[in-house]
Amino acid sequence: MDSASRRSVPASALRRFLESEAAGGLLLMAAAALALVVANSGLAGAYRHFLHFETGPILSPKLGPMSVHLWVNDGLMAVFFLLVGLEIKREFVDGGLSTWERRRLPLIAAGVGMAVPALVYLVLAGGQPGLSPGWAIPAATDIAFAIGVLALLGPRAPTSLKLFLTTVAIADDLGAVAIIALAYTAKIDTLALGAAGLILLVMYGLGKSGVTRLWVYALLAVLLWYAVLRSGVHATVAGVLAAATVPLVRTPGAPDSAASPLHRMEHALAPWVAFLILPIFGFANAGVSLAGLSFADLIAPLPLGIAAGLFVGKQLGIFGSVWLSVRFGLAGPLRGATWLQLWAVAILCGIGFTMSLFIAGLAFPGSEALVEEAKLGILAGSFLSALLGYAILRFAPAHPDQAGEEDRLAGEIDADGDADGLEARA
Repeated sequence: MDSASRRSVPASALRRFLESEAAGGLLLMAAAALALVVANSGLAGAYRHFLHFETGPILSPKLGPMSVHLWVNDGLMAVFFLLVGLEIKREFVDGGLSTWERRRLPLIAAGVGMAVPALVYLVLAGGQPGLSPGWAIPAATDIAFAIGVLALLGPRAPTSLKLFLTTVAIADDLGAVAIIALAYTAKIDTLALGAAGLILLVMYGLGKSGVTRLWVYALLAVLLWYAVLRSGVHATVAGVLAAATVPLVRTPGAPDSAASPLHRMEHALAPWVAFLILPIFGFANAGVSLAGLSFADLIAPLPLGIAAGLFVGKQLGIFGSVWLSVRFGLAGPLRGATWLQLWAVAILCGIGFTMSLFIAGLAFPGSEALVEEAKLGILAGSFLSALLGYAILRFAPAHPDQAGEEDRLAGEIDADGDADGLEARA
């Protein structure tokens, strides 16, 4: 395809996704930095008072009156998880994870990349009383933050690595959702859970019946969110469940179809999530006081376990699993990228900001002191991962075939809208 023809093709969902995630990641960084400044200034009291301000009503006896912080973490983040669910479904049905050949390497990397950080955490902090529930905090990758760092590098970050990071993070998100649903659900209200199941069946039936109006799914998704909130399962899981019922029209070899409800909903939600919801979440959750902080506080078991899990565990798990997969013929090496560049991206996967902060609140409910310690470890591990990953990619020599591979992938992304070529054919 020549350049003129390529320009005539509408931008694909994947290209729009990468661009919005990059810009949203930069905005998320700014929101997190602002939260840190505010939490360590004369406005700290007002900041905390605003977050805990009770707005009402009581939607769940377990949670009590809804506060600003609860609306952000249980309400707005359900919309974020809805978008995550839409992305997961699109990639598994009609995208870069639609075949087992394409899924193999990202799923292996994501799975091992979640297990190793959890093990690192348990070795360093799991033996301390009350800290074992935090094992999943360093397991997740923040895709917006990581792609935002790649955006700062421009052409020094090969497209093949951006696609690899995207697919690993999407598979990672799927694992994080499963962890939240299974590991951080205590007492279950069976009546509310049954109501949620009934609503989900109705949504599934509507999808199978050919109903394509988005307002129908949006209304039922709100009811599903309320039922899941009442059930004791974390309300954000409702977003992923709702996304699974939204119909998808496959568009192989072409940009997204305007007739596809899933594509329309994804495109409508993406800007709001990237430029409003995630920055609000970052501002509401990244504010940790650094007053009187000492080195001893940083190496306490909880922050040390989280920081080491993110910074050491992530790169060991992801880079090690990819190297072993290539070594034993399970997958081919990424085209247009060196092993040094791949290692740098594995380090960037240690940026666990959004999902890690979210899981920290679930792991230590009612213990603000432990959540604050967890935030310290998340910020330290994420900062180290971002700094070292950026530095290596900034100065790493480019692969000899990078220029040609960039043109090939750009053509495939624009024409096909998916991630062909995520891994080389052996």
